[in-house]
Amino acid sequence: MSSGKKKAELESAQEKVFKAMADQTRREILDFLREKPRTTGEICTEIRELDRCTVMLHLRVLEQADLVIVRREGRVRWNHLNIDPIQQIYRRWIKAYAEPSAHLLSKLKEELEAV
Repeated sequence: MSSGKKKAELESAQEKVFKAMADQTRREILDFLREKPRTTGEICTEIRELDRCTVMLHLRVLEQADLVIVRREGRVRWNHLNIDPIQQIYRRWIKAYAEPSAHLLSKLKEELEAV
């Protein structure tokens, strides 16, 4: 696979993550799953203002963005948080921009203390 195609696939995957995380309810679900894997029923109980069908739609978006991994046990659907896509975004967007700022703040602190 060419590097251009790999880059396009990575950007497409990250776009799905950004879109999935743009919704407050989906972020709430991710926060809930951060504690431990949950059944869909447990998520529905936690988010009382939404009906089960709406929760399932949100879970589907999270699953398509690879933020949730589903494991079925009979009729029970276990939802597991997958932090890898979030870590990839952190490395690509947050860390890359935060490091130069941290360096500048350290330099500024040193200069202010020298005065």
